[in-house]
Amino acid sequence: MAGVAAKFVPRELLIHTPDGSTRTLGLDRDRFTLGRSSTNELCYPEDAGLSRQHLVLERDPEGWSVRDLGSKNGTYVNGTRITGPYLLGPNDRVTAGHITLDFSAKSSSLLPDNTVIFIDGMTSTAAISNEVSAATSLEGVLSQDKQLQAGPQMQALIRAGRELAGNMPLDDLFNLIMNLSIEAVGAARGVLMTLEGDDLVARAARGEGFRISNAVRDRVIRDKTSLLVRDARLDEAFAERMSIVQQQIRSMLAVPLQTDDRVIGLIYLDSPHFVHEFTKDDLSLLTVMANVAAIRIEHTRLAEVEHAERMHAKELEQAADIQRKLLPPHAPDVPGVDLAGYNAACRTVGGDYYDFLTYPDGRVALLVGDVAGKGMPAALLMSSLQARVQVLFDDPDDLAKLVTRLNRIITSNCPTNRFITFFIGVLDPKTGELVYVNAGHNPPLLVHKNGSVEKLEGTGVILGILPIAQYEQKRAHLDVGDVVVLFSDGVTEAVRPDVDEEFGEDRLADVLLDLRNQPAQAIIDSVNQRVQEFTCGAPPADDITLVVAKRVKA
Repeated sequence: MAGVAAKFVPRELLIHTPDGSTRTLGLDRDRFTLGRSSTNELCYPEDAGLSRQHLVLERDPEGWSVRDLGSKNGTYVNGTRITGPYLLGPNDRVTAGHITLDFSAKSSSLLPDNTVIFIDGMTSTAAISNEVSAATSLEGVLSQDKQLQAGPQMQALIRAGRELAGNMPLDDLFNLIMNLSIEAVGAARGVLMTLEGDDLVARAARGEGFRISNAVRDRVIRDKTSLLVRDARLDEAFAERMSIVQQQIRSMLAVPLQTDDRVIGLIYLDSPHFVHEFTKDDLSLLTVMANVAAIRIEHTRLAEVEHAERMHAKELEQAADIQRKLLPPHAPDVPGVDLAGYNAACRTVGGDYYDFLTYPDGRVALLVGDVAGKGMPAALLMSSLQARVQVLFDDPDDLAKLVTRLNRIITSNCPTNRFITFFIGVLDPKTGELVYVNAGHNPPLLVHKNGSVEKLEGTGVILGILPIAQYEQKRAHLDVGDVVVLFSDGVTEAVRPDVDEEFGEDRLADVLLDLRNQPAQAIIDSVNQRVQEFTCGAPPADDITLVVAKRVKA
């Protein structure tokens, strides 16, 4: 018995018919006959190239074999007519009449892995011989081929226009275009690919194992050229190519998916086993269809991008609403101290955090944090910081120890390119004592009623960098009328649009000296106004956060 010596156990049979369709048949029995007669398990009465009883496929202990049943036109395996039983192996292709059978050891899918391989084939334009016809544009095709105005070509175009007019997801659209293309020109198989950056990515396919010449790809994509090869085995550019011989490629088409002057991909069709020889009419028809399809693809892509952007904006708004609810809705009412807080994200969500924590003995904690970065990643870390602070600082008697523990937790969970600056101060309104820890945050400004300004400098490194970092706590004192202001760098790093100048800590200190006799909320409102005047109303480049605590008489 001719064929392979090793046992090959396929799971299914792929049947390619002249109309370009592929049927999958599970090999759940030991024998299948094929022919025009209805007594065959595989019956194709319309295929004049078949005999009534043409061939039989049989399973035996060695594997699957094919045997011709004395047919008029013969049975071929990989292009060679067989004269006796032939033991089939992987990638063997059986041809009978206009039917082709492929044995597959794995379940088929619409778009299997490695569907397309580009190979070194024709290396120059001259390698495309006289058997190749080319049309470089939609207008050129229409002017060359008047037959598109009537007959089956126009019917195919009308059908394509009608079916492509509907709204559908991109994946479904790719498959529809592939099916319409194959059916329009009677190809056996094909693949649609789109340009994603510099790479061609297969989006839909009928068949598998495509090996396409690099020169064909370059002519279609780079030169915007439609290509037709009538019979690859007669074309000097293809006849000696083993990839073509192994696939039994006889005729092929390749056209650009083109919108205006931009190529977004290609459609490649071929006809192994000579199911159908493509013509110039087929080339013209497919070129026009590809232009129509390309415009539809672009419209669908734009619609999907717009939909994704709307969904993203909606999700961001929901995230912003959640984040706003994590921050205090208003400052708490604490006897002896006037409190106010403010936060504005420069994007929909931000990475700044502030809070007030009150304690039964009358003390209040003032907190501010700034996560490195902006947008959603910073917002997620900010929410994580808020949750941990709420748990850790329920008893603030040893702030240094608590911040050290907070740093260890954050370091173990924080990405390497992220960190958090953090300040916590616990104020006792009765005594005016402020105990604080500053983990690399902008030093809050303590503005005394007498006009002096004190900076509450850092007492440790930023959070999320060194898990073994230690922190110390310091003390400051507020007399009645003194104001302490916590802020993020969105305030001091606000920039004038006309000159390279920041608002800065010195300017902020001068503003606070002017405002020190105002209530806490008025101080925040005035600082924001001064910053906006300084930046001439330009959108903020960073999140802005302010916390003000003013000691008043109890």
